[in-house]
Amino acid sequence: MSTRTYEDSTWQGRDDGDGAEHRRWHQQVRRTMSSSSADAAEPLDGAVTVIGFASDEGVRRNGGRQGAAEAPDALRRALAPLALHTDVPLRDAGTVVVDGEDLESGHDALGDAIARELDTAGTRFVVVLGGGHETAYASYLGRTRAARLEGARVGVLNLDAHFDLREADRPTSGTPFLQMAEGDARADRTFDYTVVGIAEPSNTRVLFDTADRLGVPYVVDTDAQPSRLDGVLRTVDEMLERVDAVHLSIDLDVLPAAVAPGVSAPAAYGVPVEVLDAICRRVAGSGKLAILDIVELCPRLDVDGRTAKTAARLVTTCVHAAAD
Repeated sequence: MSTRTYEDSTWQGRDDGDGAEHRRWHQQVRRTMSSSSADAAEPLDGAVTVIGFASDEGVRRNGGRQGAAEAPDALRRALAPLALHTDVPLRDAGTVVVDGEDLESGHDALGDAIARELDTAGTRFVVVLGGGHETAYASYLGRTRAARLEGARVGVLNLDAHFDLREADRPTSGTPFLQMAEGDARADRTFDYTVVGIAEPSNTRVLFDTADRLGVPYVVDTDAQPSRLDGVLRTVDEMLERVDAVHLSIDLDVLPAAVAPGVSAPAAYGVPVEVLDAICRRVAGSGKLAILDIVELCPRLDVDGRTAKTAARLVTTCVHAAAD
């Protein structure tokens, strides 16, 4: 398993000046490598760390359209020119690359990198740029290995058209949250998992039954609309009240296909950006956000960078809300 840095071209953008009034992502981000203990241990008070996960293997095993391994740098390029209205330090810790079909080793390597960053003094939260939704299980490994979260009740909020609670012989992009449930059961931890955006036609009865058996609160896509935003945020608030920290996972296929065409499984209905933005503000503004993963971007299928730009906007919303 390898960790590589980004291409020099990823963190570039318009430069209007050096003052705070001109600040953009590409000017603020500090480029280091998570594999370097000296860099990873350097405290940056209130920092947000970005880590990429170049993986298509979970999507391939799940029978989806591949291309998510190209997403980390595409997301960096989408973030780079965006204006920052905060002086929150930003760190880029490179990208963990899955070698061939060895997803399991990739999960392990990314889990170690996330734990290391979470335990770095001053880190606010970690942003993981996937990768298929198999990325979320590595985020789980990272938070369960981090001393910072030892003994904490961590809630998982998944913004997704799918439960991703499938049973399979080996991990895929459709299994991460069942893997988490099983891992929590083995460790005698509480599995606290909420989903917003479920598309009923995209989830079989057995998946709804599994969610019910595990006590998973969920909001279907037809209810996750601007006219019903208060109800959606009540569900989010209920989770925030019962947990100490949050792992927020955003599968970009939760968005309408016209907004997010560059995903493995475009949504025929979807949840509007304004609803997702409000959720991101609520979670990040709570001060409980520990990990944010953005998954399922497939750049080769994107149109005019729409999906990547929307993802970058949601990440920036979280950074701003956490700093307020």
